[in-house]
Amino acid sequence: MKLTDIRDNEGARHRRMRIGRGIGSGKGKTGGRGQKGQKSREGVAIKGFEGGQMPLHMRLPKRGFNNPFGKDYAEVNTGMVQKFIDAGKLDTKAVVDHEALKAAGLARGGKDGVRLLGKGEITAKVQFKVAGASKGAIEAVEKAGGSVEVIAAGQPEHEKKAARAAANKAAKAK
Repeated sequence: MKLTDIRDNEGARHRRMRIGRGIGSGKGKTGGRGQKGQKSREGVAIKGFEGGQMPLHMRLPKRGFNNPFGKDYAEVNTGMVQKFIDAGKLDTKAVVDHEALKAAGLARGGKDGVRLLGKGEITAKVQFKVAGASKGAIEAVEKAGGSVEVIAAGQPEHEKKAARAAANKAAKAK
């Protein structure tokens, strides 16, 4: 093999199609845009346009609601906690809280804490410190000899604003 023999594989490089360069090029005259009309012109963006008729996306009703005060909890089931304890990823002697569950890889996300749910069996005696727990989860943990401490969630943002406004009003009155 010589340096002069080195070439790209057949079909590895394609020449750019030169549009509108005469009938012999195969893409002359209309340049692959068909015959006349709005779509054959330059600068046309008509996605969703229905000729002046009310478009479908505007005819359909709106649905759904994003709650600005909704809480984001990482949901953890008691059965999964038991699996992680059996695997040795969780320590039953220490208090199991959001940090411990996150370190074990059981709780993902949940900027407002962890909510314990009662799906699955738990047999280990564990102390939980979580932001929320279902009735079934509390019963299951207490039946196994453990305990669940539900820590109070922070005050909602709209209540904080109302309290600040009241404090400012009281300060101005003095």
